[in-house]
Amino acid sequence: MKQKKTYNIFSMIVTVALLCSCVSVKNINYFQDLEPGVAEQTGAPLEIKIRSNDKISIVVNSKDAELSNLFNLPIVSHRIGASTGQSLSGNAQQVSGYTVDMYGDIDFPVVGKVHVAGLTRAEIATHIKHTLITEDLIKDPVVTVEFMNLGFSVLGEVNNPGKFYIDRDGMTLLDAIGMAGDLTIYGKREAVYVLRDEQGVQVPYRIDLTSARQMYFSPAFYLQQNDVVYVEPNSVRARHSTVNGNNVRSTSFWISLASLLTTITVLFFK
Repeated sequence: MKQKKTYNIFSMIVTVALLCSCVSVKNINYFQDLEPGVAEQTGAPLEIKIRSNDKISIVVNSKDAELSNLFNLPIVSHRIGASTGQSLSGNAQQVSGYTVDMYGDIDFPVVGKVHVAGLTRAEIATHIKHTLITEDLIKDPVVTVEFMNLGFSVLGEVNNPGKFYIDRDGMTLLDAIGMAGDLTIYGKREAVYVLRDEQGVQVPYRIDLTSARQMYFSPAFYLQQNDVVYVEPNSVRARHSTVNGNNVRSTSFWISLASLLTTITVLFFK
């Protein structure tokens, strides 16, 4: 009788332990609402608009190289593979950049102050080209504008967190996740946040990666400069971060359970 009672108690404890260890696992698949062969619309691609403290390069070319060089900043050299105090191992040439001041202006050669804040790369290029032509400075200018220091950060449950640079328009949240090495197994697919500065106010956007429709139409699907992408940890990671680690996935839990079972067995077989 005692053996049967002990067996029943043992079975109950093991069952509870197994149920605890098999807590429903969140589905880790992305885009669960996509159907093969069915096209999904996305929001309009976002072009980056320049802000104060952004840095951009502007290069002017024309048939008259000497004339166009009057409107270009000098080429500068940077060290490659050498830190302070080490010998120079190589040089990389790079166009100098314009840092947008607090008023949204840059000081462009010959032309003077040019307001660029709130404009896209294409709009800046068109504006400068129009100015050069209308002021009879260059007849056939080709103006190229590139980003220099624009970037975003990816934090939380990703394999390679850090800061990444924006080198083109239309970079998306998926680009950011790919650059950060994808989410870890502990990252909540339905709880990815994009923190964005909007006129001095930090605005959080929550995006569910398991729903393509929700993700595509989120205002934060296309990234802007200085965005912070944060991936929230799931409950498994939260349990791993307990003070003593005493959860169903830890060694200490199973040692405690074994000790309890031994004690029960001894008591019932006395």
